[in-house]
Amino acid sequence: MIFECARLIDLDESNLELVLNWRNQEHIRNVMYHDEVITLEQHQKWFNKLKQNDRTLVKVFALDDRLLGVVNFTEIDYKNEKCSWGFYIGEKGAPKGSGTILGFLALQFIFEQVQVRKVCAEIISHNEKSIYFHRKLGFQEEGILKEHVRKNDEYLDVILMALFYQQWRVKKHSIETIIKGMMV
Repeated sequence: MIFECARLIDLDESNLELVLNWRNQEHIRNVMYHDEVITLEQHQKWFNKLKQNDRTLVKVFALDDRLLGVVNFTEIDYKNEKCSWGFYIGEKGAPKGSGTILGFLALQFIFEQVQVRKVCAEIISHNEKSIYFHRKLGFQEEGILKEHVRKNDEYLDVILMALFYQQWRVKKHSIETIIKGMMV
């Protein structure tokens, strides 16, 4: 692994409350489909269901032993070798480039360990930062769901993007180079 100080760990009871605090931050809720504040009881119920679900994986991102963010893989379809993903850096003051490292580790994990061939993303159209980020990682737009989610009494489009394993293999080296440059 190119960065020994960065890793993904399984979500467990010890970091559950921290992840809930991150998830309830306004700037994170604003880019989610479901933007309501989540209670600890709701979060615990979600976590208990998660432990029974083999089609969802949730990992916490750590850099220098500091927990910074979350990535989740949902709708894992082992037959068709595809899944969806979502992620965020929740820790304020996270080092610059943390999102890129998280994205790299997450894609490396899902493509090379879980062995899917396609990762899908759904991005609310006003989240230009996430659209740019996905393109940087090699994702390509596959379509638009028109007026798909309602936020603040307005219906918003959702951009569908995807990255295939073959594209990842081509893009992986350039992302590694970017990260190495950030870590100097």
